[in-house]
Amino acid sequence: MFPVPASPAEEGATAEAQMIERACTGDRDAFTDLYKIYAPLVHGIVLARVPYDEAQDIVQEVFLSAYNNLHTLRDRNVIGSWLATIARNRATEFYRHARPTEELSDEISDRNNREAGAREILAAIRTMPEAYRETLVLRLVEGMTGIEIAERTGLKPESVRVNLHRGMELLRKTLGVGGRK
Repeated sequence: MFPVPASPAEEGATAEAQMIERACTGDRDAFTDLYKIYAPLVHGIVLARVPYDEAQDIVQEVFLSAYNNLHTLRDRNVIGSWLATIARNRATEFYRHARPTEELSDEISDRNNREAGAREILAAIRTMPEAYRETLVLRLVEGMTGIEIAERTGLKPESVRVNLHRGMELLRKTLGVGGRK
């Protein structure tokens, strides 16, 4: 017996595009696999824009929206940038509907110096231009490599490298550490 040749559509489809096709037919395992691949990207984009405590809820909203609208995705090979757009939009919506909050007292918020330091760094990153902000959070918080960031966001690897370099320089300057003489 000879194997049945793949259809032209299957031959040209990436593994992720095939997962999307399966997810569109109701295969929850395929969507779970897509979630595992893209959750760090979405989390990083959201975390670069909203408070840490709100990020996971928004990530879930992004994937729920993606699940419900996956059939509308025309080019199956751009799911990363499609999810990134949904994540950016959801983060923007968060601030449109957010209720004002009160800051915790310094005594309470500084109990854990390590956590306070991490929040200070994240706050500094949030003040940066979007290109630096996203790449830094994806690298420093989500642990992605430059190549992974490029693949998931659709940016060129050179652009990611430049954004990371400039973003780190700006972060050092903002935090007043590691200055060059």
